Amino acid sequence: MTTATASIPAAPATPPRPRSTLADLLRRLGDIPADRVRSDPAPGHATLEDLIWANETRDAQICEWVDGTLVEKAMGFQESRLAMLIGHLLLDFLEANDVGTVSGPDGVMEILPNIGRAPDVGFIAWASLPGGKPPPREDKVPAVVPDLAIEVLSASNTPAEMARKRDEYFRAGVKRVWEIDPESRSANVFTGPDALTPVPADGTLDGETILPGFALSLRDLFARADRR
Repeated sequence: MTTATASIPAAPATPPRPRSTLADLLRRLGDIPADRVRSDPAPGHATLEDLIWANETRDAQICEWVDGTLVEKAMGFQESRLAMLIGHLLLDFLEANDVGTVSGPDGVMEILPNIGRAPDVGFIAWASLPGGKPPPREDKVPAVVPDLAIEVLSASNTPAEMARKRDEYFRAGVKRVWEIDPESRSANVFTGPDALTPVPADGTLDGETILPGFALSLRDLFARADRR
């Protein structure tokens, strides 16, 4: 007499982990140079606390926080000067028109979960801030979204990187993005990730409804930057 035994189903095979390379990471970050990506903590594992520590120790460039990866901002001396000049002009305007505040290139904001960006210059309306007040000092990377994000393009800013930034900015609720190109001395005004209006070197950037009455002449901006 033969006794039947119940067959035990085989354990399901563990699905293979998708292959990921450094090239894949750089592509996701916008085809940026590898020397702008911090390897410690390992890409994909950096926390908000790691970002704060990296920027407070300031052993290198200011970092942004992208999908758990610390990415050094691309910025040189000339780009920094232009950002400071724009910030100065904005602050002058806000002295007479107290509608908001300004951040600089080291002011990282958590604009989306796991995304910390620092536009070279950011304008944040008081109405966009909780209680109409700046974040407290102990909030090192506040969950704040600028109304206007201004980026001064550097040599290692790739088109793919800027496209990713714009997508994040507009998903977060940014109303306008100005990209200023020091090479051509021109700019692009974005109302959406790919919706742009070019502004020539002799043109003027308009604050529109975000900063009514504010105008930034590109010719005047670069003339100030050229002043000896």
